Amino acid sequence: MTTFRHLGDSPVYDGYVWRVVVGAFTDPDGNEFTRDIVRSPGAVAVVPLHDDGTVSLLRQYRAAFDEAIVEIPAGMRDVDGEDPIDTARRELVEEIGFDAGRLELLHRFFPSVGMTDSVLHVFLATELTEVGRAVHGPEETHMDVFRIPLADAVDMVVDGRISDAKATIGLLLAERRLSGR
Repeated sequence: MTTFRHLGDSPVYDGYVWRVVVGAFTDPDGNEFTRDIVRSPGAVAVVPLHDDGTVSLLRQYRAAFDEAIVEIPAGMRDVDGEDPIDTARRELVEEIGFDAGRLELLHRFFPSVGMTDSVLHVFLATELTEVGRAVHGPEETHMDVFRIPLADAVDMVVDGRISDAKATIGLLLAERRLSGR
């Protein structure tokens, strides 16, 4: 069977975390074509589930949309060689000030297959212990952290008050996992 082949990348932009390239490819018929691609180290997201059935959510300013977005704790895998579970633990402390006794992978997904090679790992965090926040940057300094029942967070997904992809996937899968399905 003939397949697509990646011939190589031509760099366009090299930033702190992301690289933008023009990738060259051939299709199964041997025709060459190019695609703009954002090369990314990936990211993690965490659904922090407290013993009382609430989850911690964030309302954080996002420059790309110029508004505050409701999300679950998350962050880039910007430490070379760091395992995704360790990144998840670090992000929990930075963003909500809790460490997790248990982190369970809920899903690994591709957030935007048409433009980036990013992979996002979503974890469920339980057995939470408060340790104090270690914020980084103005967005984290000024974000709101709040707790609501998981069922209410899922309602926010369903009615559109939460539209962030990682939060949507994480909250729906957490609810599913906890219901035993």
